[in-house]
Amino acid sequence: MNDTLVLLPILIPLTGAPIALLLARRPRVQSGWALGVLLTALASSALLLAQVWRSGQPGGYEMGGWQAPFGIAFVGDLLSATLAVMAQVVLLMGVVYALGSKDKVIGYPAFYVLFLTLTTGLTGAFLTGDLFNLFVFAELLVFSGAILTAISDDPYGTEAALKYFYMSLLASAALLLANGVLYVSYGTLNMADLAARVAADPTQPLLAAGIAFLLVTFMIKSAVFPFHFWQPDFHAAATTPVSAMLSSVVVKLGVYGFLRMTTLLFVEQAPAIGALLVGLGIAGVVYGGLGAIGTHNAKRMLAYSTLAQVGFILVAIGWGTPLALTAAVIFTVNHSLIKSAMLMLAGVVASRAPVKTASFQVVQGLGKYMPGAGALFLAGGLALAGIPPTNGFISKLTLFQSGIQAGQWWSLLVLGFASIFTLIYVVRSFMRIWWQPVVGFSYGSTTYDAAEIKAKPGGDRLLAPALLIGGALLLGLWAEPLVSLATAVSQWLGDPAAYITAVLGG
Repeated sequence: MNDTLVLLPILIPLTGAPIALLLARRPRVQSGWALGVLLTALASSALLLAQVWRSGQPGGYEMGGWQAPFGIAFVGDLLSATLAVMAQVVLLMGVVYALGSKDKVIGYPAFYVLFLTLTTGLTGAFLTGDLFNLFVFAELLVFSGAILTAISDDPYGTEAALKYFYMSLLASAALLLANGVLYVSYGTLNMADLAARVAADPTQPLLAAGIAFLLVTFMIKSAVFPFHFWQPDFHAAATTPVSAMLSSVVVKLGVYGFLRMTTLLFVEQAPAIGALLVGLGIAGVVYGGLGAIGTHNAKRMLAYSTLAQVGFILVAIGWGTPLALTAAVIFTVNHSLIKSAMLMLAGVVASRAPVKTASFQVVQGLGKYMPGAGALFLAGGLALAGIPPTNGFISKLTLFQSGIQAGQWWSLLVLGFASIFTLIYVVRSFMRIWWQPVVGFSYGSTTYDAAEIKAKPGGDRLLAPALLIGGALLLGLWAEPLVSLATAVSQWLGDPAAYITAVLGG
């Protein structure tokens, strides 16, 4: 089972980070190194995905030659390989954006080092085969994300980082407790072995506690309602390439956890878990949509939007049918591309404002100086709202088809109505930035007169969001590859015995 290709997407950014630190005195070389490392890591992830998809069998690696479940196992099945590729595509675009960003934090010696450790943590969490290693990689992810936010140019960066850190500390405690009670109950933390033992003996008294702790962990990781309150402040204060990563792919760690819980670890308990996810998902869609409509800042709006969009994914996971799981995978990938692009575009606009902020009061009317960004923002907004011919339309279409197939009429009614919220806040923000006239505003102790306000001549570059929006349009016009991949992932998730056999070898 020792396939080194499973380790490369983790080892490449992990070994690239300390080398990047050694290059700290040569910023251009360091940034080029980080870009090259992520390109190489993405290539290895894509090769892993192609190999797994073609063979129909997961790749695996047992550290030290210790056979699972006794040793540390890494598993690259179709779900984990797909999410690894998704994450590294967006993370690569984050580095591309950083290369063209005017933020001071980009020039700090630790920025690209932390970006590579962030990549290591997220990729490792997707590819690990046991729950304790998931805890280890999640901790690396938290420390990297919190520090990257704390060193932001925004004066509220430290406050936002502390909120994120303490909420993540709660999630870490819950995950560690889950590890403890499940190990006491079943004597293993290897996910394949644990799934087999839970299926054989679901009467252990601490099983419910283990499930509850895992649910809390993944709810916090994905900022699921009602564990969402830290997210708007966090994403508004973090520097743009960081907020774009954390709101698009890092929150998908929770989605990954829910998929593993309902299709592998706790199959017998999945209906009850699914019912909870449907309820929380619908609440998130409604609350997130209303929050996005009512907020005063473009980045905060997109943070609330993440709460709503993750809600759609949770509903699909909760329904749990093969088509619904296909919709969940499609939605997860498509949302990652769209949301990262939209946050980058909000950053581009803020970078050219008289005061660097995405507050609607400050950026209103400045879009007339940025027509290219406006065209991209409109296309991304339509994708977020699920309007054809974008990939967001494919996500919503598959989700609603799965709901109709499952007969979930009341849920579909609420989701259909709440989908209108997305169109409202996208159009509203587009109109304020690109169509309404510039207005005067006060920021701190300084007052800016409307007649004197103009966009700065230079700002962050549009290359990264343009590439992501291009990908969103491509996957809307040519959706067949992603739909086929998501269907294959759904089929794999529907047969947990295949995962268990592949990991345990018999």
